[in-house]
Amino acid sequence: MAIATNLGFPRIGPRRELKKALESFWAGESNQDALVSELCRIRNENWRLQKELGIQHIPVNDSSLYDHVLDTCAMVGAIPSRFGFADDRIDVDTYFAMARGVSPRPDGDSRGSRTEVVAMEMTKWFDTNYHYIVPEFESGMKFRLTSHKPLSEFRSAKQLGIVGRTVLLGPVTFLLLGKAKDPSIDRLALLPGLLPLYEEILSTLSAEGAEWIQLDEPCLVLDIDDEIRTALSSAYARLVKAAPKLKVLVATYFEGLRDNLSAALSLPVAGLHLDLVRAPTQLDQVLNSNLLHSGMSLSLGVVDGRNIWKTDLERALGLVERTVETIGTNRVMVGPSCSLLHCPIDLDLEAKLEAEIKNWMAFAKQKLQTIATLAKAANGGRGSVQEALSENAAAMESRRSSARIHSNEVKSRVGKITEEQRRRAKPYAERRTIQTRQLRLPKLPTTTIGSFPQTPELRALRANLKAGKITPAQYEGLIKAEIQKAVRFQEEIGLDVLVHGEFERNDMVEYFGEQLSGFCFTQNGWVQSYGSRYVKPPVVFGDVSRPKPITVGWSAYAQSLTATPIKGMLTGPVTILQWSFVRDDQPRSETCKQIALAIRDEVADLEAAGIRVIQIDEPAFREGLPLRRADWEAYLRWAVDSFRLAASGVRDATQVHTHMCYSEFNDFMDSIAAMDADVISIESSRSQMELLGAFRRFKYPNEIGPGVYDIHSPRVPRREEIEQLLRKALEVLSPDQLWVNPDCGLKTRRWLEVKPSLIAMVQAARNLRSELQNATRAGRSNRTGLRQL
Repeated sequence: MAIATNLGFPRIGPRRELKKALESFWAGESNQDALVSELCRIRNENWRLQKELGIQHIPVNDSSLYDHVLDTCAMVGAIPSRFGFADDRIDVDTYFAMARGVSPRPDGDSRGSRTEVVAMEMTKWFDTNYHYIVPEFESGMKFRLTSHKPLSEFRSAKQLGIVGRTVLLGPVTFLLLGKAKDPSIDRLALLPGLLPLYEEILSTLSAEGAEWIQLDEPCLVLDIDDEIRTALSSAYARLVKAAPKLKVLVATYFEGLRDNLSAALSLPVAGLHLDLVRAPTQLDQVLNSNLLHSGMSLSLGVVDGRNIWKTDLERALGLVERTVETIGTNRVMVGPSCSLLHCPIDLDLEAKLEAEIKNWMAFAKQKLQTIATLAKAANGGRGSVQEALSENAAAMESRRSSARIHSNEVKSRVGKITEEQRRRAKPYAERRTIQTRQLRLPKLPTTTIGSFPQTPELRALRANLKAGKITPAQYEGLIKAEIQKAVRFQEEIGLDVLVHGEFERNDMVEYFGEQLSGFCFTQNGWVQSYGSRYVKPPVVFGDVSRPKPITVGWSAYAQSLTATPIKGMLTGPVTILQWSFVRDDQPRSETCKQIALAIRDEVADLEAAGIRVIQIDEPAFREGLPLRRADWEAYLRWAVDSFRLAASGVRDATQVHTHMCYSEFNDFMDSIAAMDADVISIESSRSQMELLGAFRRFKYPNEIGPGVYDIHSPRVPRREEIEQLLRKALEVLSPDQLWVNPDCGLKTRRWLEVKPSLIAMVQAARNLRSELQNATRAGRSNRTGLRQL
């Protein structure tokens, strides 16, 4: 019989229960027992739900207190030495220290530790908006089992009557996702020391009665070489031999196998998962391959695990039926394209969505129902699910024919875009002279990335407005009071370019989507970004335009309070696209152009209102980069064009900034330069300015603000620490290029962390500015002065 399966389920709880439990624990308001108890409750409910929906292979070990890659580090003892871990079992404090760092406790505070530890790096999980903790491999690091979470979860599921399929991050992908802190370390050379731990886990699970195990190896959809393919082959030969009764499913997702097809089919495993949403054409290649041996089952990822649209059952069932006809039902599994981690949990919770649009959607729970339907059709024929097929066909037709999706005005405007609209009037070198004369900023100008803390009081304020407990006029007055306090604080500490704080914004993408046509919104459509940071992506269901100005009033008010430049803060078109659930009935590039034109209109209105500095954030720019290099050129062309379309309608005197985080720029610096932003700010503090190497090699001509403190950690950086990072930056950049700013926006931090951090940042900039000035007065060139710094 064909099997209904799943690769992973959202771990956050239908009403964000895990977030509340985590933040309560971190704040010292609850203990470890309460935290673990809530995680187990959510996990158990997820298992029960999947069983009720007819899923036969239910994933276990897909829950996590923070991140599944961090869980793998904890499992195999890949714990950097700075955390001082020497026990047999990892503790919660060490686990969270790896993710969030440790701040020293103030004198007189008896809680916690007086030590200070920097968190591990964090970056994007392939081309998603999920962030994972980057494994660190040090010289002399010995792998050992320091967590038995996979076995513990398998046993817990058995107690509920569920023989789960344990999910582990595959050993080769784990090593490739990590970073060698010593250049002499070859990550693949660590594999022989890692495999015995996996062998022990597999053999133990087999002895406990496990029938299947899922090992995720998404590295198989990347551009990999023969050395990696050989490592995969040798690794799985060992793993299968270690537990011969246990069936191993290797899961690939987010792309097609392409040139790795032979390597994947040659693995001596019982099953292979294929993403047939991203790469449906690979199914025929697999079915026609003489390497598909009779002992291998195929797991068909025909339900989109990364978007919220209903599956076209006719299309999906065609893929399933073709596979059944070729290899038989007994070797077929039906599942999502990837883990449902990237989907909201339950569409049934959306009481306020318009019925027509809601009928086009499916969240994780509904996707599992679809999977069960497809498996039933594979086993019993189309007649067994005829009612479901008819209802689905009606929903597909409703969406295709709806007048709400298409706007002739928007389509006409996109069709008239010219190359001139994508170019600034003068090149950067000439613009810089004009902007320097107008803004009169010092060397090493200081600023922030945009947002200030979103306090519980601010969130309550927005909730009260929505509930009708306060009037729009009262809300506006209270937000203006927050803006005024933020402007005065920034003036007091001496920042050179200020921001209004974004207190009126719930989310940097959702806020814009709420005021653009073609978007709709959910109440409970939360997905995990990292740790306890969840986002509720807007849904792009139709053509996009801007009915009226979005940010102009707030920015203009802030500028009226001060003579210091205020940055207008916008989210860029690529990021709005990437961080939304996007319509799948037209190319993403077309939707991005529509969004770019809407942002272009907002930029023009900000400039007309007297805003001299405008930041168009593109933190998701690299995230959109295709996983295969052969596909990069097409994406980079339309992504750069979209940014330039949004940014290039201003006068030369207006300074355009952009911000990117978690971006490794080495391979596409020419595209970053082609965006032609006057200033780019980047995340770089956790990596100790490593990212600047790309800018040095490329000789990036414009201005750069490498982040000098990590906003994803609660620790407050010391002034000396920031000065050290700035000195590193000055080894690569000239003082005329360098801006001083945090890694990212400060929305998720508390004021008690933000204020001392920004004071330290401003003082560090002033100290280095003074040293540069003294060196110049002494008759030395800037270059000589920098060497002495």
